[in-house]
Formats: sequence, C-alpha cells, structure tokens
Amino acid sequence: MSRPTVLLGMSGGVDSSVAALLLTEEGYDVRGVTLQVWEQEDETVAVTKKWEERGCCKVGLARHVAKQLNIPHEVVDTREAFQKGVIDDFVSGYLSGETPNPCVRCNERVKFGKLYHLAQARGVDFVATGHYARIKPIEKGYGLFKGLDPKKDQSYFLYRLSSSWLHNILFPLGHLHKTEVWKRAEDMGLPVEELQESQEICFVTQGDYREFLKIEAPQATCPGPFVDQEGQYLGEHRGIAFYTPGQRKGLGLATGERLYVQHVDPQTNTVTVGKEDALQQEACLVGDLNWLEEKVPEGTRSVAVKYRYASQVVPGTLISRSNGMFDVKFDTSQKALSPGQSAVFYDGDQVLGGGIIQRTSNNSRSLPLLPKTSQPNAAGRVS
Repeated sequence: MSRPTVLLGMSGGVDSSVAALLLTEEGYDVRGVTLQVWEQEDETVAVTKKWEERGCCKVGLARHVAKQLNIPHEVVDTREAFQKGVIDDFVSGYLSGETPNPCVRCNERVKFGKLYHLAQARGVDFVATGHYARIKPIEKGYGLFKGLDPKKDQSYFLYRLSSSWLHNILFPLGHLHKTEVWKRAEDMGLPVEELQESQEICFVTQGDYREFLKIEAPQATCPGPFVDQEGQYLGEHRGIAFYTPGQRKGLGLATGERLYVQHVDPQTNTVTVGKEDALQQEACLVGDLNWLEEKVPEGTRSVAVKYRYASQVVPGTLISRSNGMFDVKFDTSQKALSPGQSAVFYDGDQVLGGGIIQRTSNNSRSLPLLPKTSQPNAAGRVS
C-alpha cells in the first residue's frame, strides 16, 4: 500500500523542520516546499551570517533538514503573489488609516492558497505546515481548533482558510507545546542556539513598519493636523499611515499629559488623540467575512471574540446585518479596537470564522448596536 503524500511548507524555521520530522515518523511521504516570498538569498554572503539573518525564509536550513530526513525539497517562487496579495494590501491599508494584519492575508492568499492548489495539481493527498493549530472532525466535515499550547496558538491567523480545504490540511504541531518542539529540534541537531522566533512581519527588516512604508510608499509622508476629541488643533503629524489606535509613543506632542491615538481619518488627513480611558469601545462592525461553519448565523449569537493576536478572547454577541456584515457587541468595553485588524470568533476552542474590523463605536456615530433586518448572505464566505 502506498503511503499518503504530504506537501509540507518549509520556511527553514524550527517549527516546520520539526513538522517534517514528525510527518516522516508517522509514515507520510513528505515533499518539502519553500515558498520564496521576499528577497533572493545571496548564498555567497549567507555563509558568513547566522541563520536568522539569511532572509525571511531560511532556505539553507530547509534544504539541510530535507536532506537529513531524506525527503525531496524545492523552492517555489511566489514573490509576485506575495507582493500583490500581502505587501500591496499592507501598504494600502496603512495609507487608508487602517491597521492591517499581513500574516492573516499571507496564510489565505499565499501560503495555503499556493500549497493547496499545488498539491491538487500534483495529486498530493495533504498539505501541512508548522502552525500551532488543530483540525478535527465535526458534525459535518472538519473544523479548525486552537493549538493545545495557549501561548503559541496560531488559529487566529488561520481563520480565512476555506472550509473545503480543512480535510486536506495537517498541523503536526497542534497537539504539542513549544518546549517539546525545541527539544525535538535539538535532537535533530539543529542550531537552536542561533534560531529565533519568526518576526511578526517577515518582510519588515528595518525594525519598524514605518521605515518600510517610507521606502515602499513615499506618499505616506503627508503631514496633517493632530486634534483632540473636541476638534482643537494640537500640532502636526507626519502622515496618517504612521499612526494606529492606542499608540502613545512617537506622537511628538508637548501637552503635559499622556495622549493616545484614538482615530485616524484618511478623508481629512487628521489624527485624533485623547486620554487613555477614551480608548475603551463597546462594539465594532466586521465585514469581509469568512465563515468556517456550514451556515452563517442569523439574528444574534453569543461568541468569544479575539480582535488582536496578542489580546485575550473575550465574550461578545454577533448581530447580523442585511448586507452580510456583523455588528459585534462586547460584554465589556475593549481597548483600542483598530479598523483593518481581524476579529475572530470562537466557540470554546473551535474557530467559527471571522472578518476585518471596518468601524468601531468610537470612530463612527452611525455604528448601530442593535440588529436591523437579519438577512445575512447564505454563502460561507461573505465579502
């Protein structure tokens, strides 16, 4: 009997390397693929650098692991898809006054999108990555669940996967804790003392996304007014792309009190600031939805909500709109909700779906907290 085949995304990091090891131990026929999403590595220079300095995808280490495990490995150029689907989206989001999450878009549009379609074209049974998440059978089909390690769970970044893909996806690390993964990496002889955790935005190598924006989008530097919540002028900002709700540092305002960014308005090129307690918000409007359950909920539904990767899951209520969007009413007010970020909905450990925050109760007087006609789009994916 032939072994089940797996196309494994290998970034060259510890997680995907250990995923390769586990899959081979479990008897899968593993084929390693490194998706080249950013700069071309200069191997004549890389030999003098530590592993973590050799580009966002450490091709050399991925090749080393593949050779050690005696599995095939290839590099697939996805730079064009990454540029259009992730970087351009990232830049345009900030220019529009939003706070985008490139990891969410990358998983949807590049990593899993490319791997899944490549596997389908080649007749490969499964796609796998080193993400900390789980896929389990549910009443109808398969569901996406949190990884068992609460500190490393990455289900938040994966909510935009198509529900039809889930039965063909494997997450070998989903049932492990990070300490166990490091131990397996050491047993493999990997240079764990030199390897670092992946940075949040892999293509921002300047240390700050604002420097990246200056290079990629010079038009981002467009000064305008800082105003308080009564509309009084307080000073001049550098451009709305350099500010995000909740930001305190780098404002350059000498007012004698701590001020925080409350809202950025691309229409007027204005940044509104205020005191910390004004960051508390009761609700947000969520659109561009992807639902992993069979049916989109109608009316109201109690869920747990995660509105930022670093935030805790908090209770709230979904209220459907006739245009396919949802109002999200939190049981208790939340701090610094940001348009452009993802709001992901959970039932216990299961990911129900999620979408992109469009507006919040602090920056739009028109955001209703009560349902109107409850006729949501019946499709599982709503834009």
